[in-house]
Amino acid sequence: MLNQIKLFFTQHIALSASENTLEEKLQLATVVLFLEMMYMDDKVDPKEQEVILSLVHQNFSLTAEQATSLIELAEQQRKQATDYFQFTSLINKEYSLEQKVRLIESLWKIAFIDGVLDMNEEYLVRKIADLLHVPHTAFIMAKNRLEPAIS
Repeated sequence: MLNQIKLFFTQHIALSASENTLEEKLQLATVVLFLEMMYMDDKVDPKEQEVILSLVHQNFSLTAEQATSLIELAEQQRKQATDYFQFTSLINKEYSLEQKVRLIESLWKIAFIDGVLDMNEEYLVRKIADLLHVPHTAFIMAKNRLEPAIS
């Protein structure tokens, strides 16, 4: 009986996982990190929501409806996640260094949009950069490129 239950879940999880393309999984992983940044300072600012929607449109060329659906799905994934590895490992395998640096820049953009850089936001960007093997100099340069532009 227990084996049948395990088999059922394995088949259904494998089926739903195979339905998503690699590109969709990467988009989802990226948006989960965007949302995590938005929630990092325990305040959700409408400016952060707007910039995330803008980043989703800009990075993935989605319609407003598709972007909203992706954000809703990413929110569900974010709530269920226990760590960042499931998202960063996929990004790490598939993104070039340039794409990873653009992702870090996007995280900085979200962090700076409310005019205040919370220490938890800075910690998260640093942690994600480390998990993506982004060199420290690229991490700092991305911060410096965005900090004056936003503040």
